[in-house]
Amino acid sequence: MPNFLPIAYFQNRFVPFAEANISIATRALHYGTGAFGGMRGFVDPQDPGQVLLFRLDRHSQRLSDSARFLCYDLPADKIQHAIVEFVRQNKPSNPFYIRPFVYASDLNIAPRLHDIEHDFFIYGLELGEYLSADGVNCRISSWTRQEDRSFPLRGKISAAYITSSLAKTEAVKSGFDEAILMNTQGKVCEATGMNIFMVRNGTLISPGFEQDILEGITRDSIITIAKDMGIPVVERPIDKSELLIADEAFLCGTAAKIAPIKRIENYELPGNRPITQKLRETLIAITENREPRYRDWVFPVRID
Repeated sequence: MPNFLPIAYFQNRFVPFAEANISIATRALHYGTGAFGGMRGFVDPQDPGQVLLFRLDRHSQRLSDSARFLCYDLPADKIQHAIVEFVRQNKPSNPFYIRPFVYASDLNIAPRLHDIEHDFFIYGLELGEYLSADGVNCRISSWTRQEDRSFPLRGKISAAYITSSLAKTEAVKSGFDEAILMNTQGKVCEATGMNIFMVRNGTLISPGFEQDILEGITRDSIITIAKDMGIPVVERPIDKSELLIADEAFLCGTAAKIAPIKRIENYELPGNRPITQKLRETLIAITENREPRYRDWVFPVRID
């Protein structure tokens, strides 16, 4: 059982987590008409009376954009203010994860998004390492990533995660840690809840948005950091065979941060990962507010 933070934001007020309950008739439960965000929070190593949130503005804006697909007008500043107060209410003392969620809260049975009620809640849980920092073993999933012409992939829509769930279980049940999804063109897309990068000949490469990937905030951060370090970055389609012979490869996301890939199917990747390691160390330093150059990515919240 996860160690949930004690206070949730629910129906425009703060309540004990156990009291933040929805009806079994809630439309989003039946039709997947919800969208969520995910944020990491850390107690400031230099100041225990302060919590650090990574790229709060970008996370709030992406959730606001996702809500628009659900015909729900929820301004990013309202999301941001609610998250800040949520952190103050909970006063976390360990690394944690925040899950804000927008959804169609109406109880009517008809599958539609117009002329219905919507709502917004936030809860959180303590969270350490989501994937091993030593590396993960991946399989190529038999499930295919949705495509944008049939699903709003620019949003973090809850219904999309049935594919992720199927792929994750398939991977774990067959002896792997994680799954890599291909898109409908047969190109490398992403993992079950993370973006993917590879390194070849000193160049950092990732599938572009036209490959039906999620617009990952950690992915965006890594691209910026790499360019600032002078590492060449290319966004383009990646073939499966190219990924199998990469010099380095890693997954990235809010929960996973940066997780190196050790093996894909029966192909072992090199154990020496200088670019992956450098990016991981820098990203961690940024989230802990130890990199002045990226201080505007870190939002401090007083909890004392």
